[in-house]
Amino acid sequence: MARMRKKSDLPSKTCATCGKPFTWRKKWADVWDQVKYCSERCRRSKP
Repeated sequence: MARMRKKSDLPSKTCATCGKPFTWRKKWADVWDQVKYCSERCRRSKP
C-alpha cells in the first residue's frame, strides 16, 4: 500500500502570472519541470 504524504512535504513553485505558491499535483508528475502556472486561467492570461 502506498504511503500518504502530507501536503507540506510536496514540492511547490510560484505561479509566473499571479505570484501565488502552488504545490505538486499527481497529474503533473511527468511534466513538473515544465509547469509554470497554477491554473488554466493564469496560463491563458500570461504576461
